[in-house]
Amino acid sequence: MSAIEPVKRRSPNIPVSAGLAMRVAIISAIAMALFSVIFFRLWYLQVLSGEQYVHQANVNRVRDLPIPAPRGQLLDREGKPIVSSRTTNAVQIVPSALPPAGAPRRALYRKLGRLLGLSAAQIQAIVVRERSAVPYAPVTIKTDAGPGVLTVLGERQDEYPGVVQQPVSIRSYPFGQMAAQVIGHVDQVSEPELKMRAFRGVKAGTIVGQEGLEYYYDRYLRGKPGVRRVEVNAEGLPIPARLAPTAPSAGRSVKLSLDLALQKEAEKALLEGEERARASGKPAPAGAFVAMDPRNGQVLAIGSQPSFDPNKFAKPLTPSEYKRLIGTGSAAGPLTNRAVNGAYPTGSTFKPITAMAALEGGVITPGEGLGAGACIHVGAQEFCNAGHADFGAVGLVQALKVSSDTYFFEVGERANAAGSVIQRKARELGIGRPTGIDLPSEFAGVLPDKRWRERENKLELACERRRHVANCGIVLEPTGVWTVGNNMHLAVGQGELLTDPLQMAVAYSTLANALSGGGTGAVVTPHLGMEIDESTGAELQSLSYPAARHVHLNYSDLSLVMEGIHQAASQPGGTSAEVWAGWNQAAHPVYGKTGTAQHTGREDQSWYLCYIGDPKRPIVLAVTVEEGGFGAETAAPIARLMASRWFGVKGKFVAGSSKTF
Repeated sequence: MSAIEPVKRRSPNIPVSAGLAMRVAIISAIAMALFSVIFFRLWYLQVLSGEQYVHQANVNRVRDLPIPAPRGQLLDREGKPIVSSRTTNAVQIVPSALPPAGAPRRALYRKLGRLLGLSAAQIQAIVVRERSAVPYAPVTIKTDAGPGVLTVLGERQDEYPGVVQQPVSIRSYPFGQMAAQVIGHVDQVSEPELKMRAFRGVKAGTIVGQEGLEYYYDRYLRGKPGVRRVEVNAEGLPIPARLAPTAPSAGRSVKLSLDLALQKEAEKALLEGEERARASGKPAPAGAFVAMDPRNGQVLAIGSQPSFDPNKFAKPLTPSEYKRLIGTGSAAGPLTNRAVNGAYPTGSTFKPITAMAALEGGVITPGEGLGAGACIHVGAQEFCNAGHADFGAVGLVQALKVSSDTYFFEVGERANAAGSVIQRKARELGIGRPTGIDLPSEFAGVLPDKRWRERENKLELACERRRHVANCGIVLEPTGVWTVGNNMHLAVGQGELLTDPLQMAVAYSTLANALSGGGTGAVVTPHLGMEIDESTGAELQSLSYPAARHVHLNYSDLSLVMEGIHQAASQPGGTSAEVWAGWNQAAHPVYGKTGTAQHTGREDQSWYLCYIGDPKRPIVLAVTVEEGGFGAETAAPIARLMASRWFGVKGKFVAGSSKTF
């Protein structure tokens, strides 16, 4: 019997439709395409971009810390350094190397604080503040600790875990308080400053100029910071590594127009004048001066008292220290540059401007006698000479010589009827507008007139409505109008006129230039910068400050005005003639005007403005001492000491006895 073969099942022959076959093909194609994309992407990442991502990974664990570049020098006009940089060792804390938080760390801070003259709380506050900004960077506790501190830290390193010494370049101001407000100071750039146009592209932690010339010329002085690379772990803490740093490039130097010898003498003279005023019972708390070449606006000396030592900014200031520097309320502190940001009435130093305005405006004739009597009356108001002196009816030259207030009160009365005659001339000569000096800020001035009063009234009323108060203090009488009395006060440099020594120096320079130019004179742009030099000393760029404009004055009128203030400084009876006794007027004629500005409830402010002629070395001097008394007593003698230094003659403090405003 044959074996029975198993029955084989046959798969049914099911026909596949064309649509199903197409879908299968499409799905297969898509799957292959996706697989190809994934494969290509993996190949791209592994083969083509592998090195790039390795580099990025490395970068993610490397942090760049700026190495400050040595700032360029500030040089005087002869190339002598006024400000430079020096290298010193800073005491720093490396947060990752500190003892554990708690008692061990507090003990370290106490021990380090005793060495540095700081409290443990101060050190803790510095570490917390700086570490929150850049957690992986060492924290500088003290910049210039001195050799004794550094020796202790070097010899007992194991007693101060996490404390290191790091060479740093710091700013050095060898002349201390001299011209401090003009020079300025430096500090680390702040977060708000990083958003400023002046510091665009600057890295956090960079040392930048904060005030004065340090700020204005920062882009040249700053240099290019280097980079120290720090490797950090996943927590952002530094770990040992050897990464090559990039060295910084030193900043360029700026040569200034300042004459170092004159600057020193001017600072000394101002202090002497203030001390003498205080000895006579005047408060004399502050003052300022400007010395300028009237031909080109080069500032030869400029200063303000009280001053400060910018070296103190090498270490963090306490809030109380900084508060003392900026002042409180209406009292300006030592940081204020009174030479360019003072806001003062000028007293009689304004009279030459009034005289030019009145002559050219046809308000007066030079020989006409005005100002008879000790006082003049306008309505119920009385306008008097200082001490009720009676100079009689005098002409223009004599009025300037003896500084007759009643004469100029009458001029102010007439000028008011003719419109803003005085204001237009004052503005033309440089009063009531920024001068354009190369400093970060300056007072624009207040040159009051009818329109100004109307604007101030509107601001006052708007403020009162907004605040719901009776008086905002913008003006004392918000419904008041400009009166003839206002113009009379302006004519003698009083009332609501506010300006500063720099603007007055520009105005007198304009008169001097017009005198030497036959009536046409430049309104100079005062400036301190002369050229930018490479760190090697080679000149890179010459700085140019062209005149703001030119004025055209009637030469005959101008000659009379200048003769009046020349007689005031040289002829018996002149307001500053005693101060200049023995001066060689033939070689160096002095055209000077005293001023005594009145302040309600305070002593008078002492002023002196003068132009001293010389073919090669002309100079304009502007001096003021707050609450220093009469101009001839305090400000004029200071100016003579400055002039003596400039012209190389023996200096002496000669106080005048003139008691005119």
